[in-house]
This record gives sequence, structure tokens and C-alpha cells, in this order.
Amino acid sequence: MLILAALVAVAFGSGLGHALTLETLKRHRETLQAMVAAHGALTGLAFVGFYVAVVALSLPGAAVMTLTGGFLFGPWLGALLSLVGATIGATILFLIARSVAGDLLRRRAGPFLQRMADGFHRDAFHYLLFLRLVPAFPFWVVNLVPALVAMPLRPFVVATALGIIPASLVFATLGAGLGQVFQAGGTVSLHSVFSPATLAGLAGLGLLALIPVAVRRLRTGSNREDSVTPNP
Repeated sequence: MLILAALVAVAFGSGLGHALTLETLKRHRETLQAMVAAHGALTGLAFVGFYVAVVALSLPGAAVMTLTGGFLFGPWLGALLSLVGATIGATILFLIARSVAGDLLRRRAGPFLQRMADGFHRDAFHYLLFLRLVPAFPFWVVNLVPALVAMPLRPFVVATALGIIPASLVFATLGAGLGQVFQAGGTVSLHSVFSPATLAGLAGLGLLALIPVAVRRLRTGSNREDSVTPNP
């Protein structure tokens, strides 16, 4: 665990995440595709391992990794490999945040921690599910905050795995079509790949995850009113 914590600290200052871009994928796509064609299973395992490292070290490249998975392995297998890698990596980072690296990670989370902490204290599982479904929040922050507010491990893993399924499928499907985008030439970025409609759809799923929270709060409010209403 201490070694992993040290690796996180090194990753923070190394700038390794800057290499995880679609332009990098575009430059090396032929080599990567040849590796998949020659060593499919081994390349798939290597992809999962690299995805785990990206997430566990808090490198800003999860979306690019899922797009890459779709590009190299197709939408379904790419989504599955990304789901496995992201869940394992998030769990490792969750455990790191509970260790001696917690103070370092708490400082890195900064104001995000306090803003998210209140939601976790009210309903950790559904709030985490919401944050996973809506890809508008930094993935590494959503991995850290549950640990720093003492969320149990099992619901963290379940909410993480369930919550990233839709985005994994959507991103991997978009990644499967990157070949045509690369052939068209020009600069490729995440903004050019994700449409507002796609992000809005994922945001809608996130809101559905908050429905149980809203219902529970309404019931709690109703019960409080009943308890203070005098009998006729």
C-alpha cells in the first residue's frame, strides 16, 4: 500500500496524463491495431492493466481509455474491458485514500471534497451512483471523496460498477467509430467526439439515480409533519 501511495504522489507531479489524448491514439493506431490482431487476448489484458494504472494513479485519461477500448476491441468488448479496468482502479485508489496517502489526496481534492461530502453523508450509494452516471465530474475526485468520508467498500464497488456501465457503452461505441474520424484528418479532441445530446442523455440517467433519494427525503419530511401535527 505504501508503494502504491508513492506511485500516486509521483503521478501527480509527472504529467503522465498529458500523453493520454486522442491525438496520441491517432498517431499510434496502426501499431496498436496490429498488436490486437496478433495477440488479441494478451492485448486485452494489457489494456485492462493499463486502465487500472491510469485510474489508480489518478491520471486524467479515463474517457480517452474507454474510447481507445472501443476503437481497438469494438463497442461491447471495449466497454467490458473498460468497465473492469475502471472498477478495479477505482477500488485501488479508494483503498489508497484510506491509507497514509489520505492527507495528500484530500489536499488534491480541494473544494470538491466539501461540496460532495454533504451528498455522501445523506445517501452515499445513490449519490455515488449519480456521480458515476454523469460524466461531468472528474473521475479521480469521485474515486477519492467516498473514501475520505468513510463510505464502506462494498457499496462503493457496486455503485461504481453499475454507474459506469452506461458511459462505458456510450464511449466505447463512439470509440468504435473513431477510424472514420482519424481518416478525415485534422485535430481530434474529446470535444469533437462527444455531442451535447450524448452528455444530456447520461445526465438524464444520473437524475434517475437521485429519485430514491428524493422519495426518501419526501417521506422523511412527511413523517416529521405527522409527528408534530396535534390530534383533533
